[in-house]
Amino acid sequence: MDNTQVIMTYQAILAITDKMLIAANNKECDQLVALEQECRNLVEVLKNENSETIILEKELRQIKVGLIHQILDNDAQIKAITNSWMIRLQDMLHTNDKSRSLQLAYQSTKNT
Repeated sequence: MDNTQVIMTYQAILAITDKMLIAANNKECDQLVALEQECRNLVEVLKNENSETIILEKELRQIKVGLIHQILDNDAQIKAITNSWMIRLQDMLHTNDKSRSLQLAYQSTKNT
C-alpha cells in the first residue's frame, strides 16, 4: 500500500464514520451496524497492509493525523449516542425482570 492509498483509506474510514454518526443520530440501528462492519473491514486492510511501516512525508502525516482526529471525534459522538440507547435498554430489561418477578410471585400466591 503506497502513501496515497493509505490516505485514501483513512478518508474512506472518515466518510463511513460520518455516515455512522448520521445513522446513530437518526436511530437507524441496522444501518449503523452495516456501516460499522464496512469500517471494520477498512481498518483490517490498514492493519494488514500497513504491517510494513510506511513512512509518510510531513504533509501527508499531518493529513493522516487530522483524519484520525476526525474519525476519533465521530467515534466519541457515536459512543455517546449509543451508550444512551444501552442505558435505556438496560432500564427496560430491568423493569421487565421486576414485572416478571411480581407476576410470578402473584401467580404462585394465587395457586396456593
